Amino acid sequence: MKAMLNRVVALVIKELLALLRDSRSRFVLLAPPIIQLMVFGYAATFDLNHVPFAIYNEDPSEASRDLVARFEGAPTFQEIARLHSDAEVAPLIDRRQALMVLHIDRRFSRDLLTGTPGRVQIILDGRNSNTALLVMGYASTILADFDTQWAADHGGFNPPATLDIRARYNANLESRWFIIPGIVALLTLVVTLVVIALSVAREREAGTFDQLLVTPLRPIDILLGKSIPGFLIGSFEASVIIAAGVLWFGVPLRGGFAPLYIGMFLFLLSVIGVGLMISSLAVTQQQALLGTFMFLVPAVILSGFATPIANMPPAVQYMTYINPMRYFLIVVRGVFLERASTYSLLPLYWPMLLIGLATLTMAGWLFRRRLY
Repeated sequence: MKAMLNRVVALVIKELLALLRDSRSRFVLLAPPIIQLMVFGYAATFDLNHVPFAIYNEDPSEASRDLVARFEGAPTFQEIARLHSDAEVAPLIDRRQALMVLHIDRRFSRDLLTGTPGRVQIILDGRNSNTALLVMGYASTILADFDTQWAADHGGFNPPATLDIRARYNANLESRWFIIPGIVALLTLVVTLVVIALSVAREREAGTFDQLLVTPLRPIDILLGKSIPGFLIGSFEASVIIAAGVLWFGVPLRGGFAPLYIGMFLFLLSVIGVGLMISSLAVTQQQALLGTFMFLVPAVILSGFATPIANMPPAVQYMTYINPMRYFLIVVRGVFLERASTYSLLPLYWPMLLIGLATLTMAGWLFRRRLY
């Protein structure tokens, strides 16, 4: 028994030394957990702070000013505009400048004084249903505090003011309408990145990569041959998810296929570039999988898939600009819910194109460097 224990201990020490002596292994053990801890700690938060909102107050009375002051004083909300007509509401939400508009009816104070519930309306950006529900909860809490104070001061029993909720693009705040388009981007990223990242590493590990080098194929030919299958698989995967989302889950596809597939092409271009960079650096499939995991988790967290980018610290928000999934998420949700056109999505297309060109250029340079 003692001899067996000594052999096991010796083997454990040998494996630990082998891991710690290799600089790549040390990097894989230490760097990814620290990076992902920082990303999760700062970016993955469901708390809302400084929610941009606008005020459309048609009743300049003391009661309405008191209610407005409660929203302005809440740390959750940050006023960005005062509106003066109904026509100003929709453009503010469409451009994502405000997540909420607080609309106080012109009869608000008169209804309160006559015992009729005062009408307060909030118009929400329903494209992100999770955020909209959180904002709605904060607004309901503020209004409930107002009701309690008004009833205590005026001897009322029924709620003096009631909340009327309207959500643009997702009237019922269906979480499925928010999640399914995001899954299109998420699974396309995962499948394409894994396929591309393992392509060259698999050849190296199997010993067949050297055989490719003695063929008439040029490095650019090999890169294209490794890229096109990932592009085809990613496109097919995304198309299946889109069809399932529309036909099975009932998510409305309000826009056209052209803006959606242009965005998908540019997204796949950038993902393939990242995958080829990982594949050109990895010697084994295990290293390729670890490199994929190291990129994948921060990319998903920093994309706005689950938590709003606006809630992240400014330094982390700047990091999201080099994340192609950030842009494709807005494209796919815009096409599904907003009927976004190709022209309106141009500001999201060109960053993905730049990321794709940069990563493909870097992948080609790394690939040639590893060959010679």
